[in-house]
Amino acid sequence: MQRFTLVFLTVLSFTGFYASVGQIRTGRPSHAEDRVIIQRHRIVLVRNADVAKLFPNRRTAVVTYPVITGLNNPAVLRRIRLALEFKNIFDYSLKEYRDDPWLTEFNYVVDYNRNYLLDITFTQSGMAAYPDEQHKHFLISLKDGQIVTAQDVFESKKLNSLAAMVDRELQREIKRIAHENRSPEEKEMVNGAYDSLKFELKELDEFSIGPKGITFLYDAGFPHVIKAFEPRGKYFFTYSELKSYIKRDGLLGQFIQ
Repeated sequence: MQRFTLVFLTVLSFTGFYASVGQIRTGRPSHAEDRVIIQRHRIVLVRNADVAKLFPNRRTAVVTYPVITGLNNPAVLRRIRLALEFKNIFDYSLKEYRDDPWLTEFNYVVDYNRNYLLDITFTQSGMAAYPDEQHKHFLISLKDGQIVTAQDVFESKKLNSLAAMVDRELQREIKRIAHENRSPEEKEMVNGAYDSLKFELKELDEFSIGPKGITFLYDAGFPHVIKAFEPRGKYFFTYSELKSYIKRDGLLGQFIQ
């Protein structure tokens, strides 16, 4: 009985090994097809001598970006890679980052990568007259490789109503910030800065998804001198709260079934 068990386990081991080899040889993925494989690629940009001489503290910059693999459909994979091509993130190539002393670090965070949706946010930080940081967010369908828009996932007739709902949260945040800044100097600094801030229909395409809901993103674009008084610009709603706005036959319909 012990000998039979040993032989059986040995057969199973070889079967599993050759199955794994077969997957590698045939290209079949060992992961679910509703997500991608993301490998972090890190490089250190070394600036030329002329730039380094003028800016000795900025001789190098660290760049970390994703290498996307893992989909059987080559056309979809190609579209995703094109959307996330380095030059398409912040309109700068690696060479331009190397030749310019501004960049300190380039990085990314994967917010969501399953259920046929890839949600990823890139960040670049650097220094000119002041330290600065920018973000670029992408939500991509893993079914066709296209950027997901509000029109794709929300009911068209309710887009205006949805924008108004998000705007109410923005205005609440503005009131809270204004209430907190009580000194005359602070009030003078931000005088009129909030007057034109409104979450409108055109902002609806900027949203990030998670397992529990959706976060709508808003960039007020305040200058550095009053950046500390800028609204955070992230407004979260659960899928339950957004149920009447989400298309049941769209990519987000799976979250409200």
